[in-house]
Amino acid sequence: MFLTVFSQICILMILILVGFFAAKAGILKEEGARCCTDIALILVTPCVIIKSLIRKFDQTVLKSLLICFVFSLLVHLLMILLAKLLVHDADKKRERVLRFSLIFTNCGFMSLPLQISLLGEDGALYGAAYIIVFTVLAWSYGVFLISGDRAAIAPKKLILNPGLIGLFIGIILFVFSVPIPKVMYSSVEYMAAMNTPLPMIVIGYHLSKANLFRAFSDFKCLIAVLLRGVLFPFAALGLLFLCGVRGSLLVSVVISASAPVAAMATMFSAKFGGDTPLSVNLVSLSTVSSLATMPLVITAAKLLA
Repeated sequence: MFLTVFSQICILMILILVGFFAAKAGILKEEGARCCTDIALILVTPCVIIKSLIRKFDQTVLKSLLICFVFSLLVHLLMILLAKLLVHDADKKRERVLRFSLIFTNCGFMSLPLQISLLGEDGALYGAAYIIVFTVLAWSYGVFLISGDRAAIAPKKLILNPGLIGLFIGIILFVFSVPIPKVMYSSVEYMAAMNTPLPMIVIGYHLSKANLFRAFSDFKCLIAVLLRGVLFPFAALGLLFLCGVRGSLLVSVVISASAPVAAMATMFSAKFGGDTPLSVNLVSLSTVSSLATMPLVITAAKLLA
């Protein structure tokens, strides 16, 4: 089981290396990486959500989706609490970035491809639910956390983000069992298929620009990566197990919770005055270390499921 998970993550890492070497060779540049990110977030992610909901209406599936929303929110609240208790720094700008990095994971780019590979359509459905909760909290509490200013929160972005739009369309198709022509379904399917290679290549680009030696010399950065990769996901696993969650739902939420630091940590730091170099180091180091930590956590989740 460990080897199965490890092999899936190795595939993702190979795709990351493609982006890394493409950036080093000058093939992939900043503008191209930014365009790939926009395509993945604005076009591909909604298609993944919509595709997961193109199915005959089933009250059990709808109930499972709602339950996933609840437990995804519960896991985020647990991480917020743990981050407040465990992370302190005299430099408040660093403290805010460290806390953000422990709470918000790369649940779209790193988790969703793995959930689809290991769990199929159920993994895509539960992964999409986690992404929605992540998006709402990141654009509200996350923005406030990085900026320290409530005025920085943009309600419009909460409502009109691509994830929610994709969910809205998908729910309508699912609840009313709207028949989808094969041409349309195939188009959505092809777009959704880009969710694996495109984000991995973007992560590889960012890794090529990171200074990992500096990250290794920052003690609190190393501790944060250890907490992000091991303690927090195992805490989430324990909470879900005690709440009676089992099966694909348990594994899917734990996959999302075990992912490395969200790339959004860097984007928000640059936009809202956070410690951008620290965020880059956290994203890079946690992404590399996830090759070891994610198989460990996910294997434990599958054994308990």
